[in-house]
Parts: sequence; C-alpha cells; structure tokens
Amino acid sequence: MKIFVSRSIVGNAFMNTQQLQKLSTQFRLEVLHATHKAASGHPTTAFSAMEILTFLYFGDTDGTPIMRLDSQKPQWADRDYFILSKGHGCPALYVILANLGFFPKEELNHLRQLGALLEGHPVNKIPGIEATTGPLGQGISFGNGIAIALKMDKKPNRVYVLCGDGELQEGQIWEAAMNSAHRKLDNLTVFIDNNKLQQTNFTRAIKPVEPIGQKFAAFGWNVINVADGHDFDELKSAVKRAWKCKLKPTVIVCDTVKGKGIPFAENKAGYHGVALSKEEMAVAVPILEKALTQE
Repeated sequence: MKIFVSRSIVGNAFMNTQQLQKLSTQFRLEVLHATHKAASGHPTTAFSAMEILTFLYFGDTDGTPIMRLDSQKPQWADRDYFILSKGHGCPALYVILANLGFFPKEELNHLRQLGALLEGHPVNKIPGIEATTGPLGQGISFGNGIAIALKMDKKPNRVYVLCGDGELQEGQIWEAAMNSAHRKLDNLTVFIDNNKLQQTNFTRAIKPVEPIGQKFAAFGWNVINVADGHDFDELKSAVKRAWKCKLKPTVIVCDTVKGKGIPFAENKAGYHGVALSKEEMAVAVPILEKALTQE
C-alpha cells in the first residue's frame, strides 16, 4: 500500500492522526529497504524519531503547517528550518524529503554508495538539508545561529532541531542551550528523541543524562514532556504549547522506543548502526505491511 504525498508552500489538505500513522509506517518500510540495500545505516535510530519527523513535515495545528516548505525551492527565504542534530538517524529524514519531492526517490536506492547524493550523515549539498551533522552535539548551535539571524531580520520563520538523548553528553549542547535562553530564542524548538539507548548500551549505563527536562529548565528553557513520542496527538499538543511560549526557547522531551515498529529490534542496543539481514527483513517487512492495512 502506497501513500503518495505532495506538499506545496502552505500544504495541501492536512492529514488526520490515522493518515499520519500510515505515513510513518510507510516511511519505516522505505527506511528498511534503503538501509538493507546499503547493508549499513541506522534504521532503529531512524525509527525512534519517525513520528516526530513525520509530524514536523506533514502535520499541522489548527490548519497551520508545522513547517512551511517548498520542495521546488529548497532555499525559499520564507521557509522554516529543521536541523537533524542526531545525524545518524538521517534515513528517516531522507525518506521524508524524497516523498516531498526534494530529490528523486530513486536516490534512496543508492544510500551510502560512493559518489551518491545520500551520504551516511546529512550534508548540506542535499536539497532540504540545512546543516551538515556528522559529529553529534552541534545541532542546537546551528539552530541558534539561524534563529538569531531570523530575529535580527525580524522574520517570523521558526527553527526546529532534533537531538538524541545520548548526544546530550556533549558539552557543546549545554553551551548552546545557555546561549539560546540568553538570547530569548522563542523561535527555536528542540525535540529530544529520548529512546534511552546509545551505541552499545542504555544511556543510564554509559553516562546518565536524566533528568533532561530539569536540566534544560535550569538553563532557562520552556520544557514540555511528551510521554509517548510516537503519539501524534501528544506531539500536536506539545507544538501548540511551544508556539505560545514567548521569550524562551522550548524543548520537547519525547519518550520514544528505539526500533519502534519492529518488535524483535525494539529497545535492543545490538541493533544500533546495523541494517537488517535478509532473514530479518523477511520477518520485519510483513509486520509493517500488515500494520499498513490495519491502521
């Protein structure tokens, strides 16, 4: 089952929760196929952020698109900005940008191939990618720079950043967080994909990052907690609250599940940075295809 999507500058008819869920499931399938063909990548990392990304690019609140974009004019001056700070989750973003028409979907078949457009981490030569984010911890700094420039130009554009919980161990995150609050960047919203896993183990075992919300609050941020980062209604409510906050940046801390949608890979550190094998694909693909018909 395919869902064909076309968004113009202000969007076409907006999707309801069920349609968004179907779309995120379709995107998971496309991520699986792209990373499997590449025999590398981070599909489970992409899966924990899938609903957040789907909502940012295809969702709305009260008829207003979460992000204003034009896939035919990626550098459109009135666009909103998105920075994927956890750059290794880029297969999810690539699939979304391809479905929006930023580049041909055929490019997904060449993920991570030498000389191809889509590298293993985002680079800003790719249409729709605002910043190169290989090293972790830089996304809020990029977001700050854009948000400050927009304030200086008195423009209403918004800036969104998605960070992983593991990268909160990077010192640059907190330097940037201090600056965001100091500059009163209420045009900046940061999502934390709190899937509680990184590389080889749980974050609490490697270097605990909790309590995330309290730490950002101590730096002067508006903090919103989302109990289920895969629930579109919760995400919509959080963004509405973020838009209402003035004179503070907002962080939306989303509890998520790494590998969400593939039961045998959920919450398993061993699937970090690993494409599924042929045998695993034979199990995972039917699960997602069945979910598409049931949603």
